Amino acid sequence: MQPVSPSSAVTSAAAGAAGVDPIDLQRLMAVGRLATVEHLHEAESTMHRGRVLAATPQTSTLPAVVLADRQTDGRGRRGAGWWQASGSLAMTVVVDPVWLGWPASDGPSPAAAGWSLACGIALAESLMAVVPAVTVGLRWPNDVEVGSRKLAGILAEASSSGRVLFGVGVNTAGRIAEAPLPLRERLVTIPDLIGKPLPRQQLLEAFLPRLWELLTALATDSGVLRQRYAPLCTLTGAAVTFHHGQEQVPGVCLGIDADGALCMQTAEGERRFHGGSLTPQSSQWRPATPLGS
Repeated sequence: MQPVSPSSAVTSAAAGAAGVDPIDLQRLMAVGRLATVEHLHEAESTMHRGRVLAATPQTSTLPAVVLADRQTDGRGRRGAGWWQASGSLAMTVVVDPVWLGWPASDGPSPAAAGWSLACGIALAESLMAVVPAVTVGLRWPNDVEVGSRKLAGILAEASSSGRVLFGVGVNTAGRIAEAPLPLRERLVTIPDLIGKPLPRQQLLEAFLPRLWELLTALATDSGVLRQRYAPLCTLTGAAVTFHHGQEQVPGVCLGIDADGALCMQTAEGERRFHGGSLTPQSSQWRPATPLGS
């Protein structure tokens, strides 16, 4: 891993906002080895700004983090809506795989296939490090859960320039009662679990170094992904149904393989799946109007 460029940039449009969980951006840059940090009071989605940074030819602006105190149109995989209480951790991380020791690529990095799971591992491990009273697990491919309720979600995306973006949302603030009614049986927040919010700074300082460490390790040892994922998987041994378009395949979850594919024992034998979901498209939540309207 190479050092960040001295031409680092810090931008905040949220500093001093009343009642908002503060973030020390300069400290975050140092601890997280970031070249760029942007902190917004409100954004439709931090991924929008992340894509602009990913398309920038200069490498001196990366790795970068875009944070927002409030998102009005956050999205998950396959266009699903994403709700979070204001002041929760909502961000996009942008990184060039070359910085992490991966070979250069002329197009989208093949590394991105298992990186969503790697991000989930780093996030789950970090949450348990800073909130040891809470046991966190991973539901393939991108949900961080406590029990069967969703605490955090991840959206990984590879850009045409070879950079990788991680959209990360963690319910560090707020309560279930504030969520849209259809979501109240599906999610949980840190205050629901421990009675108080989790400072975003604390989680970020644990998460970013762990994410870099894991992604760097994967550059030389693909087995690390399955090894670190196995104790966090909430589905191993459980009956599940894989959904991809019109395809529905029931079976028993066997965990993941080295590249992040879901392994299942099915009526046709053991099978591996990429790119789909364990949740039918019809059950995904989509707000009738943007949350900020």
